[in-house]
Amino acid sequence: MLFVAAVALAVFVVPHPWGLLLVVAAGVVELAESWFWIRLSRRWRIRAGAETLIGSPAQVVAECRPLGQVRVHGERWRARCDEGADVGETARIVGREGLTLLIEPE
Repeated sequence: MLFVAAVALAVFVVPHPWGLLLVVAAGVVELAESWFWIRLSRRWRIRAGAETLIGSPAQVVAECRPLGQVRVHGERWRARCDEGADVGETARIVGREGLTLLIEPE
């Protein structure tokens, strides 16, 4: 956007030698900004999938003895807890088997 504004100013407002300098400066700023945002966006990897749930807290919504259901990040998941967990307890996700989360009570 800065480059477009610089070209418009160079053509209609700024005298000849300064207009060219304005366009070049705006182009350099645009390239530097693009380079900065690309470098910044490559720092973090995308996290997606059920594997990212491991370690998250889960709220038990259906008694797990050993099978039940938990709510994680607003989603309801089938869960298995070998120690057992009652409704309303908070549990930690320790693994997954298919679409079943393995949990341990906290």
